[in-house]
Amino acid sequence: MKNMLFVFNPRSGREQIKGHLMEILDIFSRAGYDIHVHATQGQGDAREIVRRLGHRARLIVCSGGDGTLNEVISGMMELKRTPLLGYIPAGSTNDFAASLKLPKRMGLAASAVVKGRPFPIDIGTFCEDRYFVYIAAFGAFTEVSYQTSQDKKNRLGHQAYVLEGLKSLSAIRPSHMRVQWEEGSLEEDFVFGMVTNTVSVGGFKGLVNQSVALNDGVFEVLLIRMPRTPVDLSNIVSYMFLKEEQPNEYVYRFKTSSIRIESEGPVDWVLDGEFGGSRTVVDIRNERERIRIVTVQTASSCPAKGRTRSIGCPSDV
Repeated sequence: MKNMLFVFNPRSGREQIKGHLMEILDIFSRAGYDIHVHATQGQGDAREIVRRLGHRARLIVCSGGDGTLNEVISGMMELKRTPLLGYIPAGSTNDFAASLKLPKRMGLAASAVVKGRPFPIDIGTFCEDRYFVYIAAFGAFTEVSYQTSQDKKNRLGHQAYVLEGLKSLSAIRPSHMRVQWEEGSLEEDFVFGMVTNTVSVGGFKGLVNQSVALNDGVFEVLLIRMPRTPVDLSNIVSYMFLKEEQPNEYVYRFKTSSIRIESEGPVDWVLDGEFGGSRTVVDIRNERERIRIVTVQTASSCPAKGRTRSIGCPSDV
């Protein structure tokens, strides 16, 4: 028998897994897996169960939102031998599942876990003691994801983030920061910043490059400095969401495999939609192709060996 550790968050995404759990387990059983099932009991529980039991599994399957996925991968990063990862998205927004083009229907996603192919993805190391899968961010609106209650997320879904974000518009405050990366440096008053490896942030695809590769060893960085007037703020929004071609003097974009950000006072960070701590110095590093996750696309859609691989393409190894 093949051993599987199946970790799921029973509250994610309007608790939708309750109506699909038996179907999912049946799919895994018919595929020949001996399944250890664990329903998470609270924040941090998924990471802890993976740390304790993950070494026994050939495959670890996670079902929940982006936060649950972050915990499972964080636990996997601490294992001496890293199992294969399967993901059944069940959250309110599921940004990383959109990047992987995973099925939205839970039964189809479970079938993809047992029939798909491994694809290596980059993982971000945050201050040497935390990890993130697709985003580390600070500043305006970032507190919305972790301050919005699970009940409100379940009732309103993606709308919960939009509604809570509008409330925080008047509270925008800049942080003076020094930013250093491999090819440059900046020192400005920033109101927002994010280091990403995704095609969707908060359900919005316009914020990030849609041609991003999840296994190229570099992150996409976006930094916004403090606007001087309401008109400047409006222009920033237009640039970000309407994809205006003219560069915006307040927006910095670049790619890097590592970055250091220092601030004069503590700044709150969000990692994959969850609170990542309040820091004055942040070091972020890309761990290239650190985790292998099962996806549904096949090698027929991949470029030739030796070139940058697309989302869903198997490893050349």
